[in-house]
Amino acid sequence: MTYSPKDTVQIANLDDVRRFEATPLAERNLPASTYQAIEQAATHYGDRTALTFLAAGTAEETPIELSFRQLFARITQTANAFHALGVESQSVVSMMLPNLPQSHFTIWGAEAAGIFNPINPLLDVEHVAGILREANTRVLVTLAPTPGSDLWDKALAVREQVPSLRYLVAVNVTGDAADASYLSETVLDFDQLIAAQPADRLLSGRQIQPTDIASYFHTGGTTGTPKLAPHTHFNEVSCSYLMGAIVELNDTSRCLCGLPLFHVNGVFVTGLAPWMRGAQVILATAAGYRTPAVLTNFWHLVEKYQVTFFSCVPTILSALLEVPTDGHDLSSLDAALCGAAPLATELMRRFEAKTGIVLLEGYGQTEGTCATSCNPKFGDRRVGSVGLPMPYTGIRIVEVDDDGRWIRDCDTNESGCVAISGPNVFAGYKQPDQNDGQWVEEGWFNTGDLGRLDEDGYLWLTGRSKDLIIRGGHNIDPQMIEEAYYRHPDVAEAVAVGKPDRRVGELPVLFVQLKQGASVSAEELLAYGGETIHERAAVPKEILFVDQVPLTAVGKIFKPELRHQLVADLVRQELAALPSPITVEVTADKKFGQCVHITAPETIHDQIRTQLADFGFRLELSQ
Repeated sequence: MTYSPKDTVQIANLDDVRRFEATPLAERNLPASTYQAIEQAATHYGDRTALTFLAAGTAEETPIELSFRQLFARITQTANAFHALGVESQSVVSMMLPNLPQSHFTIWGAEAAGIFNPINPLLDVEHVAGILREANTRVLVTLAPTPGSDLWDKALAVREQVPSLRYLVAVNVTGDAADASYLSETVLDFDQLIAAQPADRLLSGRQIQPTDIASYFHTGGTTGTPKLAPHTHFNEVSCSYLMGAIVELNDTSRCLCGLPLFHVNGVFVTGLAPWMRGAQVILATAAGYRTPAVLTNFWHLVEKYQVTFFSCVPTILSALLEVPTDGHDLSSLDAALCGAAPLATELMRRFEAKTGIVLLEGYGQTEGTCATSCNPKFGDRRVGSVGLPMPYTGIRIVEVDDDGRWIRDCDTNESGCVAISGPNVFAGYKQPDQNDGQWVEEGWFNTGDLGRLDEDGYLWLTGRSKDLIIRGGHNIDPQMIEEAYYRHPDVAEAVAVGKPDRRVGELPVLFVQLKQGASVSAEELLAYGGETIHERAAVPKEILFVDQVPLTAVGKIFKPELRHQLVADLVRQELAALPSPITVEVTADKKFGQCVHITAPETIHDQIRTQLADFGFRLELSQ
């Protein structure tokens, strides 16, 4: 059997997953590399449109369009340009760009020539420099001097701190070539650089192997040594193949991309996966969903471009519910994939009712390339769960010791650590010391999430042992916030916790225990956070003072108690306008995670459910 872009997995239950797995993945003859995958797409689909770029996010604008053949040619030229700059199979090309056609040329061209490393453009100079030093970056692709963007100044500052960095390659999006004074022997124009290269072959002659490293994606915290997750070409190709099969992408699909191309979701779910199946990718502005016009014009774009699929986070769904659909033909919409943060039941129900779309909640992590599980498109989509494992992907719930080693597998519906294995799972972080305690057994990665598997094989997340705060799909390491505040002379203890928010999922909140005799105000501490925390999304939105942070019996800070306090206070505030007496208690449940128990007259139970419908915690009512 050979790989077919028409392979689909019509999953309704776990038995369907097992039936698909009956054919070993090795017999599906997948492309050896991401470059070969796009080459095969160019061969199959030729002059059909592969990429549409909307600069303004309006239906009226004239887009930039590239066929599969043209896309592959630009990627080949980009790979050859990097090779000319000394990039070999172990060399790293980093990218600090918004969503542009040149971003895709860079991603796949870098993987064809060497190793690709994406950078979040919102990170500060010190953080970017740390990632580039750890990656040993040779080439950095970024924006040329552009009004309203700080990326060029950031790139210049980074260059001074990264000894391995030899070249800056600048993407000019202004169309103004009059001032090219920033160019030099080591600062090059992207479009001019690739235009000089052949498009019909790799000059390196490289024969990319499935086990070759394709990329280093940054993951985890934002303090200390950056954590880089290497993906092989096999990881990326197999994961993209399976995601495309699960959501049934085909050569008539049109996939809108609004998530950033420094993140695995944007790169694979609305990038390589569609192209492997001959689908069109619509790149909706450089800033994606951050561009107001993309959301205000979303249904117009769906109608104009006959969008069938998009990927998003819950905050995007909430925003789109506020955009009228009246007068727009949404019949092309088939499915959307939502992940990165818990999806509230009521939000899913309202969105599906408004659009008629099939909304699939999934789960994944950078260490698993992108995706691990997904609710079945054709079966029971259990709201609150993150679905069934992808084919060939293993999910186990395990109990581990203090060193992260396996003790036992948990029973059905018993909560424990979520461990994963499969063709999508990486082999370990680039820095060996960061792999300590991460593998419960050989080949089984401890995700750091807590969850349970029900009797039908659905995965339910019940907590996060990593304590990550997920704000609008952005993972925030609380340690970054806490370490910043521990440097404040008046702070004795600092504990960062995610507070539920109906718009962005969670907001960072800081509990502070002051040193004896200190009298600093919450306003002063908030200002301090704004000045010292590199990542803007991580700056606390609220400071809460405590006389003593809660501790475990062995003296460790006990965050669940603070999370419970936050949620209880939030619920009381949300229900304050209701006239009847209400009591609120928040507890931890091994099966369901955080539960909110409310005692109130039965006559107002429906009002309570409506008021709290947009939050992801479990709600239990009694009278």
